[in-house]
Amino acid sequence: MNAARAPLIGRSVERKEDHRFLTGVGQYTDDIVLPGQSYGFFLRSPHAHARIRSIDAGAARGAPGVLAIFTGEDLAGIGGLPCGWLIKSVDGTPMKEPKHPVLAEGKVRHVGEQVALVVAESAAQAKAAAALIEVDYEILPAVVETAAAAASGTAVHDLAADNVCYTWSIGDEGAVTAAFARAAHVTTLRLVNNRLIPNALEPRAANAAHSPGDDSYTLYVTSQNPHVERLLMTAFVLGIPEHKMRVVAPDVGGGFGSKIYLYAEETALVWASKRVGRPIKWTAERSESFLTDAHGRDHVSTAELALDAQGHFLALRVHTTANMGAYLSTFASCIPTILYATLLAGQYATPHIYCTVQAVFTNTTPVDAYRGAGRPEATYLLERIVERAARELRIDPVELRRRNFIRKFPHATPVGLTYDTGDYDATLSRVIDLADVAGYAARKQASAAKGLLRGLGYSCYIEACGLAPSNIAGALGARAGLFEAAEVRVHPTGKVTVFTGSHSHGQGHETTFAQVVADRLGLSLEDVDIQHGDTGKVLFGMGTYGSRSLAVGGSAIVKALDKIISKGKKIAAHLLEASDADVEFEHGEFRIAGTDRKKAFAEIALAAYVPHNYPLGTLEPGLNENAFYDPTNFTYPAGSYVCEVEVDPLTGKVRVDRFSASDDFGNVINPMIVEGQVQGGIAQGIGQALLEGCRYNEDGQLLTGSFTDYALPRADDMPALAIELAPGTPCTHNPLGAKGCGEAGAIGTPPAVINAVLDALAPLGVTDIDMPATPHRVWEAIRRHAR
Repeated sequence: MNAARAPLIGRSVERKEDHRFLTGVGQYTDDIVLPGQSYGFFLRSPHAHARIRSIDAGAARGAPGVLAIFTGEDLAGIGGLPCGWLIKSVDGTPMKEPKHPVLAEGKVRHVGEQVALVVAESAAQAKAAAALIEVDYEILPAVVETAAAAASGTAVHDLAADNVCYTWSIGDEGAVTAAFARAAHVTTLRLVNNRLIPNALEPRAANAAHSPGDDSYTLYVTSQNPHVERLLMTAFVLGIPEHKMRVVAPDVGGGFGSKIYLYAEETALVWASKRVGRPIKWTAERSESFLTDAHGRDHVSTAELALDAQGHFLALRVHTTANMGAYLSTFASCIPTILYATLLAGQYATPHIYCTVQAVFTNTTPVDAYRGAGRPEATYLLERIVERAARELRIDPVELRRRNFIRKFPHATPVGLTYDTGDYDATLSRVIDLADVAGYAARKQASAAKGLLRGLGYSCYIEACGLAPSNIAGALGARAGLFEAAEVRVHPTGKVTVFTGSHSHGQGHETTFAQVVADRLGLSLEDVDIQHGDTGKVLFGMGTYGSRSLAVGGSAIVKALDKIISKGKKIAAHLLEASDADVEFEHGEFRIAGTDRKKAFAEIALAAYVPHNYPLGTLEPGLNENAFYDPTNFTYPAGSYVCEVEVDPLTGKVRVDRFSASDDFGNVINPMIVEGQVQGGIAQGIGQALLEGCRYNEDGQLLTGSFTDYALPRADDMPALAIELAPGTPCTHNPLGAKGCGEAGAIGTPPAVINAVLDALAPLGVTDIDMPATPHRVWEAIRRHAR
């Protein structure tokens, strides 16, 4: 092995998996056709809130190709879809947790809820038969508005008469009250964090089969965490022994959080596959995705920031109403609490923070994690109010931030987290240079000459990533550990297969993880194969979300590699007749320290599997190791963003002209992949700020149920991006020093864009605007202030 070979870690290696995607040979759930394949279609509620008086499926049962029809009455004996995080209210009572039925039982509570499952020989026949089912509904008043849900007078669930799921708080209310009493200035802001619809490239799909020979099940599904899917479905809903169910998540075309959860559709298919005696496949139509994929965000908040006469933050007080939708989705309860309020310190040394969160049920699609999950909501609130305070105090927004940055680490925030490392001054300084803020005045003048308004906005974000620490998560209400597992299997030829509990659905794990393994063992990238997404192959795993794959899943792989190398040293010592304490491993070679006596990694691998040719003494044959990794803390990526926009005051049209980002992700394995993640996150952040907004009417009908009405960002909405991966401050508590990168762009971008828009509109007297800042909304704000 060439000892001078350049390290693989830190190199922009092209993604191994892209060849199969670009050549059309990837295998997605809908590509899988099983022997005897049948197809399912779900009849869905057209009403947001209604009592089901009767269901007449007689005509549908006689339709061509129909094999079976199931309703909520058929599945009434099974459990509801569980929520994985228990939140307690301020009075100590547990959150209200009404049953989330697989098929509607007695009532429907949002448009699109599953009422019946039709199974037929073809998808077209199943859909046609569903149209023949007659359902008699008693329509009830719908609860739609987040802020008004608790006082609506209509109960979504009998269990929560006032629609309040929980009222939760964090921080020292007394200390915050005292700080506000001595403040020289208080900035107050009401914010709406708009509801978003995920819209992954591949819609959700599932294909379930039952094997009567051993009474086992196999489920192919578009999931970000197949082991969790299996655990929740078997233990809490269907009562199937866990070892009797295999869940496979093959190639998955994006998730953004929406494919973390256990959904009703795949659960119904698994249950029905045994009754029908045939495998059943269902693939969502895009309209179904809009109606039923878990939505994101949807907060209404009031924030107050207390400052002293010198502009130092004294305290932050926040009240948030968070929309849960009609039912509690898998992680819904922790998003506006554990993943939101604990991040309200941001990058600032605010001494006191107090936040209350009221979670409410409404007759809308369930809300759960969407790229960033709580962290975007916290950053948006904090960076908006900091920018407003700077304007009110006539302090440069950069200077106000710098006066309040955390500079000593580790730093314990007043909302329960301890940041291990960071350098916020450095990322802010670098992004100011990257954005050429010094040249902004000239660009603003050039825009004015064209009759356009130019604005500049800042955002300094931090996020808690590497979602894992089981001891912390458990204390905060998690109903499962959040560790990760890995198996490293060295073959006799020295080639390596890694089985990881993380799941890749666009992140590039097959490349990044292979870089880690190949670099550590001194192998070529082609000698390492990464396997994921199959509970029948992988030891165990908690899946991919919260930017945890490398920090947690990668660390589990490193722990298994350490065991491989340790055993390899023992084998090498035996073969070289030396003490294993004298054996060093570097560049793919086991070498006796201070000598030229060595064995290549492949030689040791062969020796491990051919013990009769290479006597190993008391060592077991084989070179295969497992490892679990449960970190002691979250990781804390952070960065600074600068956005410049041009606004046409005649039309309200906003154009993002320049966008710059400087991110500290700790140690970076593959800069190209990381930069791609940041680019995608920025695109989604611009989408939320300017284009995307899920809207319901007063009857709970989704008004933005297609791409005609729900505007995703397109290429011409994006500026050229200036992205710099700052020389990182490595994470101090995982072996890779990695922090996570997948959600940063979606977290830091919205406030930077809106701050820029408001900076542009400030000369016209506009001081606030909600997302999305559409042309009509901006135009209305301009005209309102002009009047």
